Amino acid sequence: MANYRDIIKAPIITEKSADLAQNQNTITFSVDPKANKTEIKQAIEKIFNVKVESVNTINVKPRKKRVGRYVGKTNKVKKAIVKLAPGSSIDLN
Repeated sequence: MANYRDIIKAPIITEKSADLAQNQNTITFSVDPKANKTEIKQAIEKIFNVKVESVNTINVKPRKKRVGRYVGKTNKVKKAIVKLAPGSSIDLN
């Protein structure tokens, strides 16, 4: 990847991810589908200046959607669940 900002797209903010962030020091991001765990770890450490303990990834497959008579699919997404080292934190507000 050329730039760290190309790997990390956006934080995912849901009730479950907010609970993980508060209780387990874990942040969820939407990342580039071609990125691997080491690239994600390096990007998070460089962008946010924190120490990353582990990275888990999830590939979310596209779902079929209908709008009237037209059938399409949602976009493919890759999520990264990043566990930060103790003492490290990211403020997403």
